[in-house]
Amino acid sequence: MLPSNHWARNFTVDAEDIDYLTNLLLEKETPLTSEQLALNLIEKRLQQEQTAFEERYKDVQVYNPSQAYHVGQRLVFPHINYETATVLNQRTGFNPEYGDFNVIEVEFDPDSRTREFASDLAVPHKLSQEATNGGLAGLNTANLTAEDIVREAGESILSVVEERLREQDDLIFMSRTWFPRDLILDINEGHLNLAEAVLDMSGGGPLPTEEILNQMGGLENAPLPLQTFSLNYVLNQDSRFDEVGPTGEVLWYLSRLAPADVKTTPFPLRYTPIEYDRALLSPAMVRLEEEIDDELSAFEPVQHNANAQAEGTITLNYPHRRAGTLPLSAQVRQVFPSAQRAPRIYITLVDGQDDSEYEGWVVPGSRYVYGLGEFYSKHKLPIGAHVTVSRAAPGKIRVDFSAYRPRTEYIRLIVPKGDQIQFENHKRPIGADYDDLMILGVDDLAALDELIQSVQRKTLVTLLKMVLPALSKLTPQGTAHAKTIYSAVNVLRRCPPGPMLALLEANPDFVNVGGDYWKLRED
Repeated sequence: MLPSNHWARNFTVDAEDIDYLTNLLLEKETPLTSEQLALNLIEKRLQQEQTAFEERYKDVQVYNPSQAYHVGQRLVFPHINYETATVLNQRTGFNPEYGDFNVIEVEFDPDSRTREFASDLAVPHKLSQEATNGGLAGLNTANLTAEDIVREAGESILSVVEERLREQDDLIFMSRTWFPRDLILDINEGHLNLAEAVLDMSGGGPLPTEEILNQMGGLENAPLPLQTFSLNYVLNQDSRFDEVGPTGEVLWYLSRLAPADVKTTPFPLRYTPIEYDRALLSPAMVRLEEEIDDELSAFEPVQHNANAQAEGTITLNYPHRRAGTLPLSAQVRQVFPSAQRAPRIYITLVDGQDDSEYEGWVVPGSRYVYGLGEFYSKHKLPIGAHVTVSRAAPGKIRVDFSAYRPRTEYIRLIVPKGDQIQFENHKRPIGADYDDLMILGVDDLAALDELIQSVQRKTLVTLLKMVLPALSKLTPQGTAHAKTIYSAVNVLRRCPPGPMLALLEANPDFVNVGGDYWKLRED
């Protein structure tokens, strides 16, 4: 039997295999997953191999130099890749070291080449020992079952199976489940209206397909897997319904009841890409970019520990604090569930401070998680706060921060002045761990919103020339740290650190005064 890695490297699906899998679906009249189809196909191949093996080695004897053979006898040679041959002739051998023995001439299958081998050999020989100990058993040393092969080489095999099945117009594929198009149950507008009513009564959802069917009263007397597949297929074609489950789970939600900021990216998070030369970024700038960990940055930091996928921390910037969202940055995105096709995924957010639960949404395409507005407001988290996320249970993500009794501290306060932005140091009660370089506060949101609207057409250079002098006034040195500049710029317009850092480096109006500190050049 072939080892699992051979199956992965050499697995192909031909027209005969497609016919076999299609007939299997027709016979069972039940949708099957890609894994189930692959398993059936592998079992078929194993049976074919076993049959071919039995036919090839039927009435065949393992070659052993110490044994005698006759003309016409069939032999197999384990030391020559288990090739088979037929004895053509026999003669007396001569070699004083071996004593009396015979030599047989054999013809190999299928190329008819001939070779001679010793027989009736009285002296010990390595091949005699191997034939006694192994024989044909060597062909089955792997002893793999179909389940073994799927477990060890499944992803490679599944990709081949799915690629070929996708080419078949008469098959429907949903959630790695397949079924013939002609056998889909007839679902009419009345059924769809019932499904909509069920979800409406549940606040929009999410509900698994089986629960929707249960409340609808089912579809005919068909098997539940077929009912589920058929309803999934039809709901997926109707714009009233959104599939919001993570990979491996189907959940439905009414599109009209999903939050607007889930279907459309919130204004504070909208970013118009800025072209820039990354070669301008020094190693120190790249390290700073990784430390900021903006979800829009063009890098994938290396995970440093085994728990990186189960827990991560972000530093809250103004766009996400204002939108009530959390970035799907490189350090935390693996914590959240993903989906193969769903544009948004429903989750439950669990407050790490008091176990309160909030409705949450993962929006992978726009790289944010929605539903944290109440969490941020309840705990009065400032811009610059450190927020930690971790997996609490399937479909649930715990959101937490390092809390302490609020204490009064000086922070940078945003003070809009007409069409200009200013910053002042003011005392504010803070009760959460934060990044001192990124923390900001704002009292007059209405005035800030007006300022933000007024600068939307300004270039990034103009915004930097507004922000940098205003920040520099807060320090005796008249400088501002790059992280502080990034935090302030993102109040006015969404921008990852890469373009900003490249512009600071390339434009002579900005001067680096050492480390990550900058100031505006004085004429």
